[in-house]
Amino acid sequence: MDIEQIKNQKLKVKDGLGKKIGEVIETSSAEYTAQCYKLTEAPSLGCLVKTQDKFGKIYGIVYNVETHGLDPGRRVVARGENLKVEEEIFTANPQLSRLLATDFRVLVVGHAEGENLHHYLPPQSTSIHSFVYICRLEEVKAFTESLDFLSLFMNARIPVSVDEVAGACIRYTSQAHPDPNAFLIKAGKEMARILSGDVNRLNSLLKRLK
Repeated sequence: MDIEQIKNQKLKVKDGLGKKIGEVIETSSAEYTAQCYKLTEAPSLGCLVKTQDKFGKIYGIVYNVETHGLDPGRRVVARGENLKVEEEIFTANPQLSRLLATDFRVLVVGHAEGENLHHYLPPQSTSIHSFVYICRLEEVKAFTESLDFLSLFMNARIPVSVDEVAGACIRYTSQAHPDPNAFLIKAGKEMARILSGDVNRLNSLLKRLK
């Protein structure tokens, strides 16, 4: 789900939380895994999402999305040999929606206590079965006014390229700012500070911000 989709859905959101897309199924202090309610409505790589429970709001960046079979002993097989378009596969096999699931993994990068935003790990992990929401545009802008969260993110150990996700996150969040190019320049300078000792990595990452 990209920024344009969020803009289009903005008027439909009545609870002020954003669009609810999934639910936490595994959780820890630094990250969590959530399952999408709809198979084909996963958040974008680098998207800013949040949970909200009795401990407050917890913000995170989506770093991996995976669709898989719910039964580990039953491998997904090709079904569209005689069909013209992919959508017909689900029409012809309606049971697939009950046999497949889309999960996404989120790295926690901050939290809120009341109106105060903090760009570091919260004292408590998000609760199991917490709802996960796509952050509204104004929340994305507010959270990324400070780029302190990038230091936490860039030093994380995740099973995918941190730099790829960081680039996706910065491009994604830049669209919530009045001047996206100015935000990209600001983010580039912050990356230069964080990666001052690794010029090759910095140059590679800056190319991803274009």
